[in-house]
Amino acid sequence: MRVLLVEDDVLLGKATQAGLRTAFAVDWLTNAEDAEAAVRAQAYDLLVLDINLPGESGLALLKRLRSGDNLTPCLFLTARDAVYHRIEGLNAGADDYLVKPFDLDELLARCAALIRRAHGRAAPVIRHGDLLLDPLAKTVHVGASPVSLSAREFAIAEYLLSHAGQVVSRQQIETAIYDWGSDDIGSNTVEVHISALRRKLGKDFVKTIRNIGYVVET
Repeated sequence: MRVLLVEDDVLLGKATQAGLRTAFAVDWLTNAEDAEAAVRAQAYDLLVLDINLPGESGLALLKRLRSGDNLTPCLFLTARDAVYHRIEGLNAGADDYLVKPFDLDELLARCAALIRRAHGRAAPVIRHGDLLLDPLAKTVHVGASPVSLSAREFAIAEYLLSHAGQVVSRQQIETAIYDWGSDDIGSNTVEVHISALRRKLGKDFVKTIRNIGYVVET
């Protein structure tokens, strides 16, 4: 899952990006103008916006995105703790609100909750047949047996399961799981990980649709 973090405080931005990267692919920007350009060019599963950005505020940015029918879930980060500030953010189109300083584990939990609700899932874990995947704990079980996956294998499995019944292309998978800081994307990287997932989760876990992509059948 891919998250756009917009935070102008360099120290906080670096720390937050590092923390979020334990669960998501994360692109980090420091102003509303660059963030809007990124959102126009790239599909994200979640926006994490600081309200007090230099130049245009996060509130103004989100209002404009919402007026353009962008429905990407959004969590606001802010130092403002007054009730009317929280109401202002929610009325601008935010889905959640977290006051600085915040606990990283709480931020991760809130982000995961917003993403799973956007995918129509209320439960914190993903079940598919006898397979159980926990996005936050980063665990996978087939039946009662735990399965060890690499970080990339886990990310691809989570993406495929979150889009079960939909055919997704290699490019869609790459876009979802690799952020701008990734340097390990090869021409056959996804195919190698898919092969490993079949070996570990069963040869029928994912089906290849020739010249189109992959699908986890429902």
